[in-house]
Amino acid sequence: MSHHDRDAEIAAFIRTNGVTRCPTACAVATQGSPDLADQAALEQYSSAREELLRTKSATRWQIFGSFRLRNRA
Repeated sequence: MSHHDRDAEIAAFIRTNGVTRCPTACAVATQGSPDLADQAALEQYSSAREELLRTKSATRWQIFGSFRLRNRA
């Protein structure tokens, strides 16, 4: 596949799928300076991920705590 064919195929994919930026650029903090909308999206993603991890952790502790109490009796 030539560079021209490859570039045309990538451009067609982007047009049909609406991809406007690299999805990984919004998933983790970077060294670059993303625009304000991307910074807000990254902050929201980070907050939601932290909340999910806290919820999972609390649920696990509840399960293990109740298991330990039942085995003492």
